[in-house]
Amino acid sequence: MTEVLSVPFKKTSDVDIVKPLKTLISSTYSTADQPQDYSDAISELQKLRNVATKNPDRSDASLEAMQKYYDQLLALEVKIPASEVQIPFKWKDAFDKGSIFGGRISLTVSSIGYEKVCVLFNIAALSTQIAETQNLDSEEGLQKANKKLQSAAGIFTALKDRVVGLIEQEPTPDLEPECLGVLSSLCLAQAQELVVQKAMKDSMKDNIVAKLAGHADDLFAEVMKSMQKESVRTLWDKDWLPIVSGKQALYNGLSQFHQSKVCNAAKSIGEEISRLQYCLELFAACQTRSGMGGLGGCSDWVKRANRALTDAKKDNDFIYHERIPDVKQLTAVGRAAVVKPTVVPDKFLPNDKELFAALMPVHIHQAVAAYEVRKQEMVGKELNNMKEGTNMLNEILNSMNLPAALEDTTGGGVPASLKEKSAAVIEAGGVDELERLVRELPDLLQRNTDLLTEAERMLREESDSDTTLRAQHGARWSRTPSDKLTGTFTANATKYRTIINNATQADAVVKEKLSTHMQGMKALAGGESVMAQQLPSGAGGSGGSNTSRLKELMEQVETLKAERTVIESELKGTNPDMKTVFLQAAANGSLNEPVLSVQSLGRSFGPLQQQVGESVTRQERIIAEVQDLYQPFIQERGGEGGAREQALKSIASAYDAFMELKGNLQEGTKFYNDLTQLLVTFQSKVSDFCFARKTEKEELLKDLSSSLSSMTLDPPPAAPSHHDPSRPPRKGDPPARPPPPNVSAPDSSAPPTHQPAAAPNPYAGAPGPLPYPVAPAGGMPMPYQAPAYTPMPGGYNPYAYQAPPAQPGYPGQAPAFPQQGYYQPQYGGGPPQGYPQGAPPQGYPQGAPPPQGYPQGAPPQQGYPGAPPQGYPPQGAPPQGYPGYPQQPQWR
Repeated sequence: MTEVLSVPFKKTSDVDIVKPLKTLISSTYSTADQPQDYSDAISELQKLRNVATKNPDRSDASLEAMQKYYDQLLALEVKIPASEVQIPFKWKDAFDKGSIFGGRISLTVSSIGYEKVCVLFNIAALSTQIAETQNLDSEEGLQKANKKLQSAAGIFTALKDRVVGLIEQEPTPDLEPECLGVLSSLCLAQAQELVVQKAMKDSMKDNIVAKLAGHADDLFAEVMKSMQKESVRTLWDKDWLPIVSGKQALYNGLSQFHQSKVCNAAKSIGEEISRLQYCLELFAACQTRSGMGGLGGCSDWVKRANRALTDAKKDNDFIYHERIPDVKQLTAVGRAAVVKPTVVPDKFLPNDKELFAALMPVHIHQAVAAYEVRKQEMVGKELNNMKEGTNMLNEILNSMNLPAALEDTTGGGVPASLKEKSAAVIEAGGVDELERLVRELPDLLQRNTDLLTEAERMLREESDSDTTLRAQHGARWSRTPSDKLTGTFTANATKYRTIINNATQADAVVKEKLSTHMQGMKALAGGESVMAQQLPSGAGGSGGSNTSRLKELMEQVETLKAERTVIESELKGTNPDMKTVFLQAAANGSLNEPVLSVQSLGRSFGPLQQQVGESVTRQERIIAEVQDLYQPFIQERGGEGGAREQALKSIASAYDAFMELKGNLQEGTKFYNDLTQLLVTFQSKVSDFCFARKTEKEELLKDLSSSLSSMTLDPPPAAPSHHDPSRPPRKGDPPARPPPPNVSAPDSSAPPTHQPAAAPNPYAGAPGPLPYPVAPAGGMPMPYQAPAYTPMPGGYNPYAYQAPPAQPGYPGQAPAFPQQGYYQPQYGGGPPQGYPQGAPPQGYPQGAPPPQGYPQGAPPQQGYPGAPPQGYPPQGAPPQGYPGYPQQPQWR
């Protein structure tokens, strides 16, 4: 019977990981525009820990629970730096049994790395315990036990190399490198032992079994030696060392026994006898060391060895008469190493979902955002270069009526190139599609204008209210003036107003360009028949020897445009996963965003940039050659075609204008929708700010009213002397009032005959009514009622090239105002979430923390304020001829 030694568990104490992780994520890693709610994931992690650490049984289910918890810790450790985790993980030493003088040896470290080490230790320990419970008489049991032991050996080997760096302080004895080395060697030796058992069960050749047993002997000898080192000898159970030393002797004996059978087959009887005698000595040593006569079936092996020795001696005495060599002179038995430590996988359960897959630290968010800005600038520059080159190429070719002039050799009909352009226009929707897009612009513009106007109105009325009350109450109106709090709001409102004004001008340019080329576009949309009607007849001509070369150049132009379409698609579609790169760099402590971003952009976009440059250079060569050949071509053809030539040029220009306008109108529609989302967010912030100021105003008015009502009033002035009742009557005095009649009290049972006299005013002679704070004429602005539409999702605006407006915020706070939902409070209702129910801080002091719900330092939302819609229309003076978005690259 083979005995497998199993490693005991490390025990842990209960710890609450939910509250610390929630606090850490919400305060450090959650952003206002992208709030991170990981309550469910954290609760699930707590459940995984409880299952993995509370009384696990020796089953594969418990092993899987540990592995699942370890995988989640491994993923979370990359997301959260160890120094920011303040969870006291307490683990006890696995081999310490405690004493009557104190508790077990334990260590508490606030580090996910320490928790990970201890869980990994228990995974290895449970693997040895599962191996111990297997039925080693079965093939399946042997294989499973062997696999678990090799896996445990790999884990202990990995821990030996990593534990000191992960814990960064003196570990408990079971995690000392010397102890982990012993455990790894022990697991590996027992795995080799099972290989020997399997080989004997399968009746493999004796020389192979001898080599396998010899390697098991070496491994157990190494374990026996390392277990007796001074630093670890006191850790083990009392029967571990006897069993290990007994197994070392046993497998040395088995190696000699099977090698003796090899000698018997080779008729080396003397050597056979020597090996049998030696193996009997080793079997006896096994029984003596271990104190177990049947360790590993040793008693049976003794009987088999004695029978073999008796037979060998008999044969030698009667037949061979060989000299029996000394044991020291015997040839060493070979070794066959089969087992090795299994490498610890990156993830035990690769198909399990990661609980914190979307979590990124704040500095990773910032690094990714900075990379996106760099990428957008680079991509925008390359796309703009290609578009400018294409536009210039089209203009030059249209001025020469190419390629139509090459095809118009008969002076009649419709050139093939115009037929292709007509088909493209019809496929794109024709003039009706452009008119539909143009009709949508005023509504989109008005929607954005209304949002911005309402936000400006709320800011203006809040400021007017504050100014009025400050003038009314003077120094007693102690809160912070509105103009000191709304500077960022006002600046952003001004920038948005400029953007809308520029957009209005750009819309006008689009409509003008559409009107200019409308006739040509309708001809293209009408097909070949309509174009034929509009094209006058003209003189034909082949153009002579230059025609073929010009046609080749026109084919090169089409190839160039097709290549640019592919390059544009690749530029827009290339999106390297910088999140993983930055997370990895942060985990290694070497996060350098500028360097990593430049390197990534160079790898991803360098070849594309080179292609753009080559495309522009090739275009210049084509244009130069076309211009050189054009004049000879016209002369050979007999001059320009007059009215027909102009008509062909006009239709070709209309095609280019159609494609440009369609792209511009589509991007303009997206621009307005993106701007709507930004303005909805902006107006929501303004509304929240005004609501907070209104609440603060009402509380301050209440305080002022209370202070006025508790004021001590001065005594009333003395009555004038002519009212003195002791003064004797004078000649001019009016007659005295007669006394009231003496009327007896009426019977209570009779109904009253008249109304009782009014009671005298007890405050007669008191000063007039007290001054009370008067609300301003306009009052607080009524919150804006949201129009009935859903805000469009924000996104990158391809026109973006100028600096974005700063994100507004409260005083003393970074300008990253949190992105709130589109909430419009009603008077009389409760305040929005994030505003305290009690009295607000007086005056929003500059040093005071902001109200709950407006975390400081939030990174900008995509597109706002870090990257608002840019370039559609561009701020500042529009380019000559076509300001705003029509001149910007058609991409996003």
